[in-house]
Order: sequence, then structure tokens, then C-alpha cells
Amino acid sequence: MARAGNDGPDFASSSLPRHLVRGAVGFGGLIGSVALLPLVGLVSLLLLPVGVLALRGCPMCWTIGLLQTVSRGRLQRSCENGTCELVTAKRQSGPGGPSTAGAVSS
Repeated sequence: MARAGNDGPDFASSSLPRHLVRGAVGFGGLIGSVALLPLVGLVSLLLLPVGVLALRGCPMCWTIGLLQTVSRGRLQRSCENGTCELVTAKRQSGPGGPSTAGAVSS
């Protein structure tokens, strides 16, 4: 788990496909460790740490990372005069015209 400055823990991956693969491996490891228990016995529990490591701790950590990965570069925190709000990140102007930045909510 990396830290993103003062904003708290950063569970995001470098890309969405990479994060989804981590989720498939993680949830597959957790489900497989329980589902294979009747077939192979306690040996199936060796999949449990694989699942936990792939999810970076727990399914909720993975979900938070998914949201961070999707929103990375799209939202940023802007604090002025003791008030903070989420603002859409400025993008380069494309065929649609100049970029805009508007408040989302706090």
C-alpha cells in the first residue's frame, strides 16, 4: 500500500485492466481456498494468502482501489479559504472545445 501524500492510503493500480486482473486473482484465491476444501483438504488454504495479497488486504481495499483507479486524473481536491471540494481535472481541449473545471461536491 502506497501513500498519496496527505490524502490517505492509495490502493489504486497503474491501469484498470491490471486492477481487474488483481481482482480476478484475489477473489479466485479466496473463493478457491474455501471451495476446494472438501476436495483437497487443508492444502487448499494455501490459496488464501494469494487472494489476500492480490486484493491488498481485503475485498473492500480492492474496491476502494478500483474507485481510485477509475477516478485517477479525473477528480482532484481543491482547498481554498479553509473549504475543500472535489473539482474535475482540467483536460486538454479537443474537438469539443476548451476544457472546463467545475465543482462536483464536498
